[in-house]
Amino acid sequence: MFPAAHLTGKVNYVGVNDRKTHLFENMWPLPHGVSYNAYLIDDEKTALIDTVEIGQLNHFLKKIDSVIGNKPIDYLIVNHMEPDHAGSLAQILLRYPNITVVGNKKTFGMIEGYFGIVPKKLEVAEGHTLNLGHHKLTFYMAPMVHWPEVMVSYDATEKILFSADAFGTFGTLDGGVKDTELDLDKYWSEMRRYYSNIVGKYGSPVQAALKKLSALEINMICSLHGPVWTQDIDKVVALYDQWSRYEAEEGAVVVYGSMYGHTEEMAEVVARGLSDNGIKNIVIHDVSNSHESYILSDIFRYKALITGSPTYSNELYPGIQNLLHKLETRGVRGRLFGYFGSYTWAGATLRHFESFAERMKWEVIGSPVEEKMALKADATQALLELGKAMAERLKQTE
Repeated sequence: MFPAAHLTGKVNYVGVNDRKTHLFENMWPLPHGVSYNAYLIDDEKTALIDTVEIGQLNHFLKKIDSVIGNKPIDYLIVNHMEPDHAGSLAQILLRYPNITVVGNKKTFGMIEGYFGIVPKKLEVAEGHTLNLGHHKLTFYMAPMVHWPEVMVSYDATEKILFSADAFGTFGTLDGGVKDTELDLDKYWSEMRRYYSNIVGKYGSPVQAALKKLSALEINMICSLHGPVWTQDIDKVVALYDQWSRYEAEEGAVVVYGSMYGHTEEMAEVVARGLSDNGIKNIVIHDVSNSHESYILSDIFRYKALITGSPTYSNELYPGIQNLLHKLETRGVRGRLFGYFGSYTWAGATLRHFESFAERMKWEVIGSPVEEKMALKADATQALLELGKAMAERLKQTE
């Protein structure tokens, strides 16, 4: 027997842990693994809320069996169709041929597109309810948080929000499932990294969803990744509110690319200028060593970004260019921006950084610095002044 975890009332956690996958979506590192969460309500009518990634099917089915045995499942509620959650959908339909799939209009188009299946279905829209007996579920649409078909399900009986990917984190659930049962230290930074890389583009839809759901009394949030939130609900909602408005803490991220160490030296001097003028939260990233998911997470956290690059074939260093592209894709707003560059025979970095800042509508702080070949005294002083200017501007945002 592979036991499920009882949450409250007739609600059970039947999710699974993945400690084998190294890259989430084949892009984002998983040093602490990831959980794929699903939930089973064993009421007069049984309802399975989402499924799991197909490679975890065996453990998933064992957990379902530990709750209901040979009892049929009446409803499969699909809050989100991304394959890490809907990957086992076809197998569930084979195992429970009389099951009714509950989703919205966009859900069923995706089911047919992914699996070639037109299931027995119950199509729901905003505010529709489903009575399971003791538990009553109401459905709210949350498009683009972070796919167009996303909806959330609210159990009015136990005041549980089944929130799809919202409020999720990277990291496995090691023994416990609820936040009260776990050491949460690793989850806070992993939640920000999850948000900034997966949901980060969709600040406005997240704000719309938060506003819509603010009237609900919520005692438990059951996300599709990470802990079940009970005592920390206010904190996780506040974090999503902050990140979706692109608000940030006082601090600076200094990011550079460097082939032979000269641009790296420039980054160190800028950081010294920040520190000498009272900024303690300073993070330095070499794009060749730091995975972009961690850089993006820090940029979501801190207000200032200072970037440096050598001229590379009349362009920016490729790692810096890729990072700027990802920031544009996510539409990050309201950052303070400074920049510097180096070159050997023809400098091109400053005009590329300037163009990026204009496209992002970011405030440029201080005077950009460009050095030819090795770092010299004049450029060193200019870099210290750039750090100072950014520190003074950060103090004005308090």
